Amino acid sequence: MTNPVWVYMSDAALQSDLHAAALRAALGRRSVVLVGMMGVGKSSIGRRLATRLGIAFVDADSEIEKAAGMSISDIFDRHGEAAFRNGEARVIARLLEPGQQVLATGGGAFMNEGTRAAIKAKGVSVFLAAEFEVLMRRIAKRKNERPMLQTDNPAQTLRQLLAQREPVYTLADLTVQSREEPHEAIVDDIVAALAGFLNVPLPQTTKDGA
Repeated sequence: MTNPVWVYMSDAALQSDLHAAALRAALGRRSVVLVGMMGVGKSSIGRRLATRLGIAFVDADSEIEKAAGMSISDIFDRHGEAAFRNGEARVIARLLEPGQQVLATGGGAFMNEGTRAAIKAKGVSVFLAAEFEVLMRRIAKRKNERPMLQTDNPAQTLRQLLAQREPVYTLADLTVQSREEPHEAIVDDIVAALAGFLNVPLPQTTKDGA
């Protein structure tokens, strides 16, 4: 007979786990759906958020590429934006079916009225907002992966896209600011916003010596 292995968990870690469990229970079968501009950090922040909540993470763009058997840039080049958007809407509708997860969507996905309705019915949407300068710095590092910015003036194109999309993004259930801080800080903000939206009390913090 083997001796049991005891794993020590700090009060803070225990409170975090209990809070995550309460959030999962409040979500039920709904997904947490991240929306916002390219470069805002939906995928990287989404992975950390999923780990914090103890649920799966799914990236819609990656799933679109799997379904199409080619990159998003190639889909744009070969079939055009309209074909990509139609496929994107179908993939997101399929991804929302299984239930509870963190789902990161592409920058233009939330512009589709049908997709917004599906997300409203089966998810809690979180608009990750960011200042123009923050987006440009991030996008510049991976500009070849951004089909929408393959123009003579990417900065001007980004400003136009922001002006067009941000009013629609604000229709999301929650808005959280993405900024030049560690992603865990943004995850903290999302968790707090979700807790308020779902009426789940935040964990009690204890003071040293209490």
